[in-house]
Amino acid sequence: MKLILAVVALDKTQVGGGAPIFFAHDEEEQHEVALLIAKVLGAAVHDLQNGVLVVVQH
Repeated sequence: MKLILAVVALDKTQVGGGAPIFFAHDEEEQHEVALLIAKVLGAAVHDLQNGVLVVVQH
């Protein structure tokens, strides 16, 4: 079962829902935060190509 553990976004208007959402000031911070969350949770980062990264447990 795949589960979205977190969302890391640049724009508040792009996201919503039940997963924890983190907002970053720029792409560098966004990638850094997503990778750190994924490392701590043993998950993977997927780029949705719209300014949103999702951290997914596979």
